[in-house]
Amino acid sequence: MMEPDIIGQALVRAFADRGYAATLPDPATISVRLADGSSANADIGSWREHAISFGGAGLAEAAAGYAEQAVRAFERAATELPEPDLRVRLYPEEALGDMAGALVARRLAPGLMETVVIDYPDSIVPLDRSRLGGRQEQAVFGAALLHSIDKEPHYAESATVHGVPVTHVGGAHRYVGAHVHVLRRHVGQAPRGALVSFPLPEYLLVHEIGDVHLFAAMEAMQELSQRLFDSGDKPVSPRLYWWRPGAYEEQPESQALYGADVPDLRPVGIRVDHQDKSVAFLTADTDELVELWMRDHE
Repeated sequence: MMEPDIIGQALVRAFADRGYAATLPDPATISVRLADGSSANADIGSWREHAISFGGAGLAEAAAGYAEQAVRAFERAATELPEPDLRVRLYPEEALGDMAGALVARRLAPGLMETVVIDYPDSIVPLDRSRLGGRQEQAVFGAALLHSIDKEPHYAESATVHGVPVTHVGGAHRYVGAHVHVLRRHVGQAPRGALVSFPLPEYLLVHEIGDVHLFAAMEAMQELSQRLFDSGDKPVSPRLYWWRPGAYEEQPESQALYGADVPDLRPVGIRVDHQDKSVAFLTADTDELVELWMRDHE
């Protein structure tokens, strides 16, 4: 016989006490029925880890606090779209799952989704498509990108990792990945593009492809990205991408940000066996990238 889900039941009761019916589709998700008949889903995995240390009255109090904060977010969501608070946040594709269709979200690259969110003082709430109110989705994305890139403080620092120059674009917020839309600000001419990765919401890693041996650059970037991914909070992806500047970057920056297109990002990767002195290419685009680089360095 399965033990009762005491933590989940406490949270469901807390929402019921505030007039909201809630269910648990799975242990890490709570689904709350809203007044208009729609449902809002939230990831409660981290909250469970926090609440597991409480018992009895402590658990009820923690559940009440969570539900109260969520109810305030629902009430805010019913008001006019707060454009100054719109931002763009990257998520691994699997994190959104079936919810992606209900959100103002689009595919940035294989395995990566970018989503318009509302940056409240106490929470980050993905923007539901039903709240667009007739506004063009690409215009909302444009506003959110502009705020993420130019309204949020960020820095760009260069460091050498195993002899490979890597630029870290970072900030004390979760919207740094939006800078992939303005990579021209962070690289030189980059005729062959750059290697980029998004290990954490607060970091974008960039290596401009040039004279440094491509295999060394890819190996260093993969190692650094994986290390950050493994050590940070709410990681995005350790995956490496090849940014190929093209039609997107040829547009004026303002037009690109407010358009429907996204930068050309292609998954690449290698597996190096130093003992056998062999290199395996992990994607078809890796083959093309290596061929172009080798042609330039014959």
